[in-house]
Amino acid sequence: MNKDCFKGSVSDDSASAASSMEVTDRIASLEQRVQMQEDEIQLLKSALADVVRRLNASEEQQAVVSRRGPTKDPTLMRKSSSAGSNVGKSARPMIATLPLRPTVNNGTILPKKGSGTLPSPSGSGSKRDNTTPASKRILHLPLSTVRRANSNEHVGTLTRRDSGDSKGNRTRTGSTGSSSSGKRNDSKQREPVFSAGMRRVTHCKEEGYVKMFLKGRPVTMFMPKAQVDSYCLEARAELPSSKLKLDWVYGYRGRDCRSNLYLLPTGETVYFIASVVVLFNVDEQLQRHYTGHTDDIKCLAVHPDKITIATGQVAGTSSDGKQLAPHVRVWDSVSLNTLHVLGTNFFDRALVCLAFSKSNGGNTLCAVDDSNDHVLSVWEWQREDRLAEVKCSNESVFATDFHPTDSNIIVTCGKSHLYFWTLEKSTLVKKQGLFEKQEKPKFVLCVTFAENGDTITGDSSGNILVWGKGTNRISHAIQGAHEGSIFALSMLRNGTLVSGGKDRRLVSWDSSYQQIQMAEVPELFGPIRTIAEGRGETVLIGTTKNFVLQGSLDGEFVHITQGHTDELWGLAVHPWKPHFITCGYDRQVCLWDSGSHQLIWTKSMEDAVQSAGFHPSGSVVAIGTQTGRWLVLDTDSKDLVAVHTDGNEQLSVISYGPDGNFLAIGSHDNYIYIYAVAENGRKYSRVGKCSGHSSFITHLDWSTDSQYLVSNSGDYEILYWIPSVCKQVVSVETTRDIEWATNTCPLGFQVFGLWPDGSDGTDINAVCRTNDKNVMVTGDDFGKVHLFAYPCSQFRAPSHVYGGHSSHVTNVSFLFDDSYLVSTGGKDMSVMQWRIV
Repeated sequence: MNKDCFKGSVSDDSASAASSMEVTDRIASLEQRVQMQEDEIQLLKSALADVVRRLNASEEQQAVVSRRGPTKDPTLMRKSSSAGSNVGKSARPMIATLPLRPTVNNGTILPKKGSGTLPSPSGSGSKRDNTTPASKRILHLPLSTVRRANSNEHVGTLTRRDSGDSKGNRTRTGSTGSSSSGKRNDSKQREPVFSAGMRRVTHCKEEGYVKMFLKGRPVTMFMPKAQVDSYCLEARAELPSSKLKLDWVYGYRGRDCRSNLYLLPTGETVYFIASVVVLFNVDEQLQRHYTGHTDDIKCLAVHPDKITIATGQVAGTSSDGKQLAPHVRVWDSVSLNTLHVLGTNFFDRALVCLAFSKSNGGNTLCAVDDSNDHVLSVWEWQREDRLAEVKCSNESVFATDFHPTDSNIIVTCGKSHLYFWTLEKSTLVKKQGLFEKQEKPKFVLCVTFAENGDTITGDSSGNILVWGKGTNRISHAIQGAHEGSIFALSMLRNGTLVSGGKDRRLVSWDSSYQQIQMAEVPELFGPIRTIAEGRGETVLIGTTKNFVLQGSLDGEFVHITQGHTDELWGLAVHPWKPHFITCGYDRQVCLWDSGSHQLIWTKSMEDAVQSAGFHPSGSVVAIGTQTGRWLVLDTDSKDLVAVHTDGNEQLSVISYGPDGNFLAIGSHDNYIYIYAVAENGRKYSRVGKCSGHSSFITHLDWSTDSQYLVSNSGDYEILYWIPSVCKQVVSVETTRDIEWATNTCPLGFQVFGLWPDGSDGTDINAVCRTNDKNVMVTGDDFGKVHLFAYPCSQFRAPSHVYGGHSSHVTNVSFLFDDSYLVSTGGKDMSVMQWRIV
C-alpha cells in the first residue's frame, strides 16, 4: 500500500497541478503492479521453502529407516530420529541457504516494508533474543514434530532481505506465541485449516485461539472463554441486516480540474469529487449522487438539453488487481440512470476534457484523453460510434469545445498550443492559432465563444485574445486583463464575458471588451479555477482551494461547498453531539455538523496532521501531527489548550480512555506515549511510554473500564498494556475476556473475518464498530467501504460493499448515536457521510 504523502505545491501559473496529479496517478498504478508482483514472488518463495523443508524431513526419515531397518513403531522412529547425532547432515546446507524470517513475540513476521520497523539489537528484541536460530533448531526437533509443522504450520517465508542474512533469524516467544512441545503439535494436527490464496486460518480448540496467516505471517488471536467450547471455524457468518446509503459528500475537486461546475434548470449545482458526481440543491440543502464511476472523475460536460451529462474517469485498478479502463459515461441527471458508456477499449490513462456539440442538437461529443499524444476523438454518443480521432498534442491539453454554430469545428488549447479542428467526413484537419505580433504564451488555459462566433482564449500571460470567426488569427487582444494566469472564461446569457484567474479577480467585459466590473475573491478561497452562470445575476465559482462559491460581481461571495486540499487521515467523532473533526496533510483541522452539513470552524496547523481524538467530555480534541508534536484544542473556541512533543515521527493514533483520565498516543517510533489527564482535558502530565512493539503503532483501543489498552502495529503484533504503569500484559487469561470500549484495531478475534482473501495486511486502513455492537465497517485500499455484521469472527465473512471514494479509504467512524457513518478518502480528499438504513 502506498501511503506516502505526495506534497506538491499547487502551481496556479500553469498546468503543473494537473501534470503532477497525472504523474502521481501513474506512479500509484505502477506501485500497485510492483506490489502485486512482489506478492506473487513472495508466494513462490514460501512454496519453495515449504518444499525444501518437506524434502529435508523426508531425507532425514529415509536416513533413519536405512540405518535402523524397517519398523512400524512410531515411538521407535521418534527415539531413533532424536538419538541419531548425524541426522539431517545432508540437508543442513540446504536449510542454511533458506534462512527463516525473524518472528516477533506473537509469532508474526516482520514486514517487508516500513521505515524503522526492524528491532534494534539493544531494543525490545534483545530481551527475548535468547533462543537458538530457527534454521538450526528445526534440525533437532523430533521427526514427528517436523512433519506436523510442515503439514499444518507455515514455518517461515523468504524475502529478498533474508537471502544472505542469517544473523537476525531468531524466533522470539512472548505473550501470544505458540510453544513447540510435542503435546501442542498433537493438538495442532487436528486443527481445521482453511486455505485461501495468500491467507490461511487455523483453529486450536484446546487453547481457544484462531491463528490467521497474512501472507504467511501468523497472527494468533485468543477468543473469550465463553466461546472456546462452542466456537466453530467452519460456521458461516451472515450479512448484516443494516445497509448504508450515501447521504452527503463534502468537498469539490477544483485544485487540478477545470470546467467542472454547472447550474442545472432543476436548481441543482453539479460538480464532482472522487468517483462521485454531486447534484446539490443549495436552496433545499439536498444532495443527489451519481455513482456509476469506478475511479477518479476528471472532466464533465452538460448537454444543451441541460439534462444529459457526460463524465470521464481515469484508469483504475480493482481489488483483485484487474485494470479498470478509462471511459466516458453519459447519464440522465433526472433519473441518474446511465445511458451510454463510451471508449472502454479506446482511451488511455484518463479523460481530461469533454464537450457536447451545440448546433446539431448535441448529437456529437468530443473527448481528449491523457495518452502521450492526447488523442482527440469525436463520437456520435447515442450510437456509441466513434466518428474520428487524431493525435492532438504531445503536451498537456486543458480545454476543448465545439463552435456554437458549426458542429464540425472544434477548438483545443493547452501547453504551447491553440488548434482549430475541422471535421471533414471521418478526418479532423488542424489549423494552428497564429499569434503573429502577440507574444506566444506558455499556456493557453481556457476557451469560450462570443455571440458572433469569435473564439476567445485566456492564457498564462494574463491576456484575453479574440480570434475572428472562421480564422486562426487574432482580431482583438486585452493585454494584461489579469495579473498572472487566466484559468476561466464564461460567456453569460446577456452577452457579458466574465474572466477569472490566479489573481483571484472576477472581471466582467462588455461586447466590445471594455471592463464593466471587477470583484476580488478573498484569499481564503484561493485562485479562481472555473466560472459558471448562476441564477439571475449570480455566478458560481470553483477555486483551486476546493471551494464552490456563489456570488456576484458586486463582491458578495458565499461558499456553498468546501473541502480539504491534500491527503486526509484524521477523523474523530464528538462523544455526544452530531459533530466530527477531519484533518490531513493540508494542515487544516475542520469541525463539521453532520446535521446541517456545514463547517463549524477550521483551524490551520503548522504541521501536516495525521490523527485526532475527542476527550469523553467533548470539551477538547487532541490533534496528532506528522512531526511528533500533538496539540489540544478547545472544541467550542478552537483555542489552543496544550502543546506537547513525543518523538519526531508521525503520531498515527491518539485516543483518550473512556473515563477521560488518560491519553494514549501511538507513534511511528514504535512507542505508545501515555499521559495523565486532569481538569477535563486541560492539563497533561506524562506517565511514560509503552515499549515492546517492533514496528510502528497503527491502532489502539481502550477497555471499557479504562484499565487496559490493546494495540496493533505495522508488523501485525497484538499487544496488551496496563497504561497507568506502561507495562505489557502477557497473560492470555487476563486479556482474552477484556471488554473493549471501541473496536478500531483490525487484528483481533472479534474482527479477523473482515480480512479479504489475498490480503497483504495493509489493505485494511480503518475499522469501526457501532456503539450498539451490531455492525462494523472497514475502509480499504481500493476505495471501498465494507459493512459487516459484528462480531466478525468467521473466516471469509460476507459484507455489503460501497464505492464512492477513488483513493484508499483512510478512516471510518460512526457518530455517537450510530445514525451516520463518516469515511475519509486519502488522496481523493473527500469526506463522505453515509446513512445507516
